[in-house]
Amino acid sequence: MRFKLILSSVKVDIADHIVDAAKEAGATGATIIPARGTSVHEAKTFFGLSLEAQTDIIMLLVEEHLALKILDAIEKAGEFNKPGTGIAFVVPVEHVVGLESQMDKFKEEVRKNYF
Repeated sequence: MRFKLILSSVKVDIADHIVDAAKEAGATGATIIPARGTSVHEAKTFFGLSLEAQTDIIMLLVEEHLALKILDAIEKAGEFNKPGTGIAFVVPVEHVVGLESQMDKFKEEVRKNYF
């Protein structure tokens, strides 16, 4: 099996919506990590203190053939076509351990999609 990792940085209030859309597109689960960051826009300040918007990083380890379908679902659910709504990208995964309990599900998905 080959896997891809989809990483998405989104506003906290839409993270659950993004995960739901990813699951509907075939993701089996997600890890959500609280984060903060910077962008081309300066952080707002209040009495000299920097106020940075909190974001969530959503990590989805998905079977390779589902990656683009899930990425598309994330883009639509998060309305990424609008400025400042989020970003998502896919990176290749070399090796994976710890998925033995899910391998039967992955194999069944492959059979449904290829045979």
